[in-house]
Amino acid sequence: MNNLKQNAQSTQNKIPQTPIAFVLYSVRPFIFPAVLTLVFVLCASLLTVSLPYVLKNIVDEALLGADDVVASGKVLFWVIMVPVVLAATYIFWRLSGFLGMQWLTKVEASAHESLYDYVTKHSHGYFSDHFAGAVSNKITNAASGTFRLLEQTLLGHFPNFVSFIASGILIFITNIAAGFIFVALIVLLVPMNVWLAKIRRPLVVEYSEDKSKFRGQAVDLLTNASAMRQYSRRPFELSGLQRHIATMRASDLRQWRMSEWILLINNVVIVVALGSMMYFMATYWQRGVVSTGDFVLVVSLVFSLSGTLTFIGSSINQFVRIYGEVEEGLREVLLPHEVVDEAGASELEVKQANIDWKNVTFQFDSNTVFSDFSLSIPTGQRVGLVGQSGAGKTTFVSLLLRQHDISAGEIMIDCQNIAHVTQDSLRQAIAIVPQEPALFHRSIRENIIYGKLDATEEEVIAVAKKAQAHEFITELPDGYNTMVGERGVKLSGGQKQRVAIARAMLKDAPILVLDEATSALDSESEVAIQKALETLMEGRTVIAIAHRLSTLREMDRIIVLKDGEIIEDGNHDSLATEGGVYERLWNHQAGGFLVD
Repeated sequence: MNNLKQNAQSTQNKIPQTPIAFVLYSVRPFIFPAVLTLVFVLCASLLTVSLPYVLKNIVDEALLGADDVVASGKVLFWVIMVPVVLAATYIFWRLSGFLGMQWLTKVEASAHESLYDYVTKHSHGYFSDHFAGAVSNKITNAASGTFRLLEQTLLGHFPNFVSFIASGILIFITNIAAGFIFVALIVLLVPMNVWLAKIRRPLVVEYSEDKSKFRGQAVDLLTNASAMRQYSRRPFELSGLQRHIATMRASDLRQWRMSEWILLINNVVIVVALGSMMYFMATYWQRGVVSTGDFVLVVSLVFSLSGTLTFIGSSINQFVRIYGEVEEGLREVLLPHEVVDEAGASELEVKQANIDWKNVTFQFDSNTVFSDFSLSIPTGQRVGLVGQSGAGKTTFVSLLLRQHDISAGEIMIDCQNIAHVTQDSLRQAIAIVPQEPALFHRSIRENIIYGKLDATEEEVIAVAKKAQAHEFITELPDGYNTMVGERGVKLSGGQKQRVAIARAMLKDAPILVLDEATSALDSESEVAIQKALETLMEGRTVIAIAHRLSTLREMDRIIVLKDGEIIEDGNHDSLATEGGVYERLWNHQAGGFLVD
């Protein structure tokens, strides 16, 4: 067990947990088209900056006069260059767009796939502690944020960077004083905005967290809308949502207010710097130090850059906001897996399906559920688990499925420690019918064949008949194609249970777990289901949990648990007359159910 823990702790998460590293990780498979797209953007940006230079030459040559044949020819040449440069610019932008959309969408899809692949490996405890809606929102934030960060860099930051460099070079060539002012502006503006963005970043993360909480709460409300209606709690639930909305709005206002202050500071700096550049150029033009074309060149560059410079803070802020959403999403999703396959884990091979618990100790939240617990279940034995709430019945099943790792001891199936085999192979060997069936918002057929994805129509119908489900299914307007709704909301409790039983039958696993498998059925259906379960249980090792003790009468063996310990072990006939806990529970049945 210690080796297992060390192995789990040494398992490194292959997915980077920081936004920039995650972006690079997502781009790596598409590095060639990404680089080629950057080359196209580089060419388009340089051509865009060259247009003011073309305009400068038109002005300078035109001022020489229309009578100058050479000057007139040059004017015509530079005029022709305007549409040529524009056409080339558009071509490179469109090439970058068509190529960029291919790999950017692939990056987003790959990010979604990798994050969902990771999150589905979390243990049962993770999903118990997190809203499904909030988890989905965090994955979307991280994956879509990765796309937006790349898109913003590709179409915003990178071309702006190229424009700054190229424009700075042209301004320097035209006039050194104006060039130094431009450099000073960039040197001041970029670090200042990075510093201001760092101040805003915690506000962005806070807003992202509040938004995720709100969405999680909203999904929880919609999922339990029936309970809201039944208890007439609509005003109560809406008031709770209003509090979350108010919190989200307040945090959004804080980060947005900071953004506006950053823009204001940028406006002041830019006005002073660009005004100074224009003053110097106008002065030098009056003195004849620079030509009219040079003056037009700098003015054109200043005007083309003014919008970019004004919103450099906004773009950095937007970058930080998306960065914060990606960071917050990755932080919540990429938590270390609680239960992991050890390196080189083998596939579970089940031939006999005997189960052995050897000195198992398990603690949950500092509460010891099992301590030095041992139990042997021979091949093909049908075992019923009985006990009051908190006795350890549900935990027993969870540990058998390895939804949690035990603290000490071993759980063996056919002499194979389940901690040393893959989780998928372990769970493939166990069919379970839970007390609350988990149905997908898909058709009845799709829910049944979940037990065997390549099942034929005949197999589906056969198990449905055995589970007493075929009759009610065929009476539905769409039959087996009927959509069951979210969590099977369109079906009654008994109908959902029968679909779940059919699914377990189709899986045909050597180990069968029944967790209150007939609790939602009426008496008539229960009798029929019990006959089907008798057939299903033949030749299989069975573990059945039930509060309705009458369903356990035909079990080969009944285990009575109390505080994680076996206090009675025998069949129904022996335990019902032994004068112990089971007899007392049996005598205290109310309508066939165990009274707590």
